[in-house]
Amino acid sequence: MTDRPLKIGITCYPVPGGSGILATELGAKLAERGHEIHFISHALPYRLERFGVPMYFHEVETPTYPLFKYPPYTLSLASKMIEVAQQFHLDILHAHYAIPHAIAAYLAQQSLGPGGPKTVCTLHGTDITLVGSDRSFFEITRFSIDAVDAVTTVSEYLKNKTISVFGTQRPLEVIRNFVDTSRFYPRPEGECRSRFAEPGERVVTHLSNFRPVKNVTGVIQMFAHLRRRMPAKLLLIGDGPQTAEAFALAQSLGVAGDVKFLGNREDVDQILCAADVFLLPSNFEAFGLAALEAMACGIPVVASRVGGVPELIEDCVNGFLIGPDEYKEGGDRLYQILTDPATATRLRGAGLKSVRERFTAEAVVPLYEDVYRKIMAM
Repeated sequence: MTDRPLKIGITCYPVPGGSGILATELGAKLAERGHEIHFISHALPYRLERFGVPMYFHEVETPTYPLFKYPPYTLSLASKMIEVAQQFHLDILHAHYAIPHAIAAYLAQQSLGPGGPKTVCTLHGTDITLVGSDRSFFEITRFSIDAVDAVTTVSEYLKNKTISVFGTQRPLEVIRNFVDTSRFYPRPEGECRSRFAEPGERVVTHLSNFRPVKNVTGVIQMFAHLRRRMPAKLLLIGDGPQTAEAFALAQSLGVAGDVKFLGNREDVDQILCAADVFLLPSNFEAFGLAALEAMACGIPVVASRVGGVPELIEDCVNGFLIGPDEYKEGGDRLYQILTDPATATRLRGAGLKSVRERFTAEAVVPLYEDVYRKIMAM
């Protein structure tokens, strides 16, 4: 197999979240390396517009007919994959998330027959722990995992969880998430901090899609424990189902005036420069991409001891690990970082070292290329 540039179709959920962010970052880095990248989704993927490399976007439109109770998105997606693969002679269809993306890629491949694109599925977490383990989706998820040409997972934890839940015998390759260090890197506080906090106030940040699994109410509880001991502001980046509940809880705990709801933002790296510490007490994380972005910016992290997070953060070495419902301990860890410069400096340095040694695009993207080359040679 030659090392010619590949033509790759990428499908992901276009909303804010780790799987979509990883997919768009991967597409951009592959494009920088000379590959031709086609995103196939029902909307422009989150963060895609900011990349300065040429990539294609193909919108999936789902027709509505009186006969259909629900729009058949999976079939529309498969049809668009077929259309794009035929028009641009795609080599690879890379589906991020098992349902429905991997199934659509498999349908497209089967429709195109011999000589059609190879298929890859990257599992990101909730497609296995929530969607796939739901009995109504269990068998189709298991089928999709076994049907595609290659499967990757973002952590060793998720690999083992996939095997235990679905009993698959196929090889699963662990390729952990990466961060773009040309965008996420330590920088002076500058004017960014003054936009959110008064002199003498410390700044805690949290970034997620505000779904229950992200435990935004736990973020509020831990911040409230901290706020009783020192002046501070909490910056909440993102939006989602728990936003209203989090706001009501902040009011009931008397910290609403110190909590800023910033919504979904493209300038995450700019906001992180204002932070003294990053908090991610999720109920589950297959990896913890938001924590990785904070570490790359030189921000000490307090995160949950769940899922694949311990593969990123070693407790008391390059961050602190806590239980998702250990509100007082979470507040204590925040306080320790904010009042002990030696601890903050040590965590910051170890976090940056971890990022630069293990989680850069330069270290990770070639692993995906290896997967593509391997299945192209099959």
